[in-house]
Amino acid sequence: MRFILFVLLFLSFAYALGLVIANNTDIGVNLLFLQAPTMNLGLLLILCLILGIVIGILLALLIFRVLQNKWEISRLQKLNANLQEQITQANVVIDRQANAPTVEEVVYGSTATNTHDTAAIDVDENATLTKQKRD
Repeated sequence: MRFILFVLLFLSFAYALGLVIANNTDIGVNLLFLQAPTMNLGLLLILCLILGIVIGILLALLIFRVLQNKWEISRLQKLNANLQEQITQANVVIDRQANAPTVEEVVYGSTATNTHDTAAIDVDENATLTKQKRD
């Protein structure tokens, strides 16, 4: 990776040096509000190229950050909608359970008053089973 970076750096330096050598004409630059001194055209091209690369990188970083924030917001909105749906479903289940009859009401009927009394049941003549109150 370092070797590739070194080769790219060397090629860009060689290209810049070739621009300066090939375009050795002095030229004056008008910056609308200010007049720059005359400089080599190749050097001016390199400065404009570097300035364009820096501005492009900064804009790309800014745009990427904005897009990254939009992606995060949309992901969180989907997650929020999913959680809201789960809350709604949980509330429906809670309402069903709150309004559902208890086991005692279903088994003994809604008018049973005391179902926990002890009772004796004759199974046959010699054995009797007793139902006791369970805690």
